[in-house]
Amino acid sequence: MRTIVTLTMNPALDVSTSIHSVAPEIKLRCAAPGFHPGGGGINVARAVHFLGGKACAVYAAGGHTGEKLRQLLTDEGIDQLALPIAGTTRESFTCYEDSSGLQYRFTLPGPALSQPEWRACLDASLDLQPDYLVVSGSLPKGVPNDFYAQLAIRARAQQCRLLIDSGGDALQAAGKTGVFLLKPNLRELERLAGETLADEAQIKQAARRLIESGMTEAVLVSLGAAGAALATRADYVSLRAPIVPIRSKVGAGDCMVGGLALALAQGRNLLDAARFGVAAGSAAVMTPGTQLCRKDDAERLYAQMAKPPLVPP
Repeated sequence: MRTIVTLTMNPALDVSTSIHSVAPEIKLRCAAPGFHPGGGGINVARAVHFLGGKACAVYAAGGHTGEKLRQLLTDEGIDQLALPIAGTTRESFTCYEDSSGLQYRFTLPGPALSQPEWRACLDASLDLQPDYLVVSGSLPKGVPNDFYAQLAIRARAQQCRLLIDSGGDALQAAGKTGVFLLKPNLRELERLAGETLADEAQIKQAARRLIESGMTEAVLVSLGAAGAALATRADYVSLRAPIVPIRSKVGAGDCMVGGLALALAQGRNLLDAARFGVAAGSAAVMTPGTQLCRKDDAERLYAQMAKPPLVPP
């Protein structure tokens, strides 16, 4: 098994609750809250763990929420490296409206990181000598736009495969160096492409332009209920998601990346790993609240997925 490290620059303490109905300007009495670790890379590491693998979660943490986050990960048995910061780790709040089945999600901004703090995160993630480094989630204030570029240069030098599930201006700066894989959703791909992508042909063209530009070796586009699309220099494959009962969509994208990373670390090829990632993402929507995927569900769905046909580039 090759090693997996995840890096989360802007983690969160996820708070979830429920209420019969949401209404303005009155006091709303909610059910007892639940607390869960949050943030892209942290959820990727948790997904790997729940799928039977092992990943170390590197993240910045500060204040009482940072300590709560560390304790929750310890309770789950997640390998972790929490790097102290002066600011306080943010909270995210999710409320489920029982009367409608709707979900309301509120994400607060995270603390700004100083240069020594963000450099410590960059150094620590690569000092662990991972075979696969997954960077997922938003970048907090104080982190420079060339952060991904710095990470990519050092990852390439030590033959570490870098997977990025993020967006924003900082991602563009990594293009000059190139990464192993990008995992945008459709909206993020449109931003990278600079245009609206109305159909599969346009998605394929946009993904291949990123590859041809040298930004990445592969693109896995998350398409929600439709599944995903995997583009490489040689192939483009549509990966249809299995039909499953939907309980919550929270964490589905992170589980997709976790399943992908685990399968790659196990030695599977990229296409097969992407299929397992889609199965893990589909398994995640079957669980309530902020719970992530279950191993048995992911493996069963993976076994059910027909091998997709290749579409010529």
